[in-house]
Amino acid sequence: IDQHQNFKVYPLTDRQPLFIVALSFAYFSKALTGTYMKSSITQIERRFDLSSTHIGLIDGSFEMGNLLFLAVVSHFGAKLHRPRLIAAGCFLMAVGAFLTGLTHFFMGRYRYKYDTVIQVFQNDNLSIAACVDPLKTLDHVPEIQIEDSGSSMWIYVFLGNALRGIGETPVTPLGISYIDDFAKAENSPFYIACLQTITLLGPMFGFLLGSYCARLYVDIGYVDMESVTITPKDSRWVGAWWMGFLVSSGLLLISSIPFWFLPRSMPKQESEENHETPVCEILNKTEDAQSNNQNFKLTEIAKGFLPSLRHLLGTPAYFLLLCGNILKFNAFIGLLTFKAKYMEQQFGQSASRANFLIGVLNLPAVAIGIFLGGLLMKRYKLSVVSGAKLSFATSFMSYLLMLLQFGTKCDNIPIAGLTVSYNGSVREMLFSECNRDCLCSAEEWDPVCSDSGITYISPCMAGCLSSSGHGKNTVFHNCTCVSTSFPAGSSTSVRLGQCPHAKDCSRSFTSYMAISVLSSFINALGATPGYMVIIRCITPELKSLALGIQTLVTRTLGGIPAPVYFGALIDSTCLKWSMKSCGGRGACRIYNSDMYRYHTEKFQFTLFKQICQKLLTSIIIVVKTFADLPQSNSVLYF
Repeated sequence: IDQHQNFKVYPLTDRQPLFIVALSFAYFSKALTGTYMKSSITQIERRFDLSSTHIGLIDGSFEMGNLLFLAVVSHFGAKLHRPRLIAAGCFLMAVGAFLTGLTHFFMGRYRYKYDTVIQVFQNDNLSIAACVDPLKTLDHVPEIQIEDSGSSMWIYVFLGNALRGIGETPVTPLGISYIDDFAKAENSPFYIACLQTITLLGPMFGFLLGSYCARLYVDIGYVDMESVTITPKDSRWVGAWWMGFLVSSGLLLISSIPFWFLPRSMPKQESEENHETPVCEILNKTEDAQSNNQNFKLTEIAKGFLPSLRHLLGTPAYFLLLCGNILKFNAFIGLLTFKAKYMEQQFGQSASRANFLIGVLNLPAVAIGIFLGGLLMKRYKLSVVSGAKLSFATSFMSYLLMLLQFGTKCDNIPIAGLTVSYNGSVREMLFSECNRDCLCSAEEWDPVCSDSGITYISPCMAGCLSSSGHGKNTVFHNCTCVSTSFPAGSSTSVRLGQCPHAKDCSRSFTSYMAISVLSSFINALGATPGYMVIIRCITPELKSLALGIQTLVTRTLGGIPAPVYFGALIDSTCLKWSMKSCGGRGACRIYNSDMYRYHTEKFQFTLFKQICQKLLTSIIIVVKTFADLPQSNSVLYF
């Protein structure tokens, strides 16, 4: 090996390859856990009987914990044992994920219905007369213990997610700085590129893991699956959300182990022509110089921070790009958090299938777009003006694709008393003459489907007088509300479960996914050029501050509030809420799909419109600045 000029033999104490591999696995594990949390949003919402607003607050707790310690760890972490700080961070993330999953075992069994006749007679072959309320007329009915699934145990999920955010704080800044300090200048970009590539695999596997766990029942192994009367497409279905957190906790714990055994510092990789000064001597001199000038540097930094910040925010191009990134991050976080939920409610997909499609279609498109965006910048040596134009063009094309998404829709499922009346007219009333004497509960949600495609809130609301079968095979007969809605001779029976969407809905869903994948790719294509524009539109000495402010502001104003107000927007379209045992409002069972689509897409449409306006204005400013600069400065900055 010594004969070749392109290779260099390092002593066995050199552990840089081990650090690169360990950090790559840590990046993969934390990305997997973060996206798994996104994929489990619907499951957690139903399990704890929460609104979308509350679940958005839980999702934002990661950013809260992360931002709480980000500045402190980034500043003081470089002066401490960085590998061990990274190890402690991975261990803390593992504890947070484990605490989130452990909450499941403290809550008891999931009860998706409490006082319905199916729950009582699910193991009997008795004929159930739902309309005459057998719970009050039969003496041998056992007492049902009502357990509130929406207890305050969700606080532990909030804390676990916040703890995971705190643990993630040292991993990225200290890991990158450690590589950059001890790798050769020509090797550092390659190592960082490898990290980013492997990191992109984490979200893909996170959504695939979410898809698998969503297909399994939450209490799998503890209940007889024959007694479960709901399917994964039911709005009350809860998958084994806790399982993925335990798996990701194990991965994070394993990723922390190598860092405990890595040294505080490693020899700096030198160029072949530079052998005069021993590495240890260079490191000792550097540490002495840092120790002697530490107080002076801190004083100077403190004095220069506010003027630098004022100068940075006073740069029009940077300020407008920062505003555009805040809006884009809001749209991205809101869309990613509730994308699977949108696919469930709008197109009738199960949570498992929605997560699977995001993992195998959307995320690879994003990865390819980011890679090609960087390749375009390198291949054609795009200037900052050209990069800004490319970023604007991709955002504008995404803006146009948003218009196409308005046409990809499915109509509301016909639900008697909610979206249609019992006799098929437009006027909706929860009760009708056909069920007024049945003593039905307005809070009950145990949907049944008629052969005509109309869903009834419960067998009692359908006015059913008899039944056959038991458990998930129960069929109700002689339903008076069904007979009054359709001509004589039609079937008056209903079966368990909500009616599916119309057949043409599958074509709309195919169109939606095609537009969604294309939009994800085009958006990602402009990500790298937009990032480089921010770096190059400011003076070199302000680059670190500019990137730090961008991270802090976008995550504070985007990562935390976006899931909350997107959730509130979704809650405003709810047609039927579940009721907790204490009488409070729980999770939403069914949404007005037309209003859901209109509100969410209109809001994203407005955000993208503002993004395009900010980018267009910034291009004008950048072009004007470029024209006014002397040639030397234009080459330096642009």
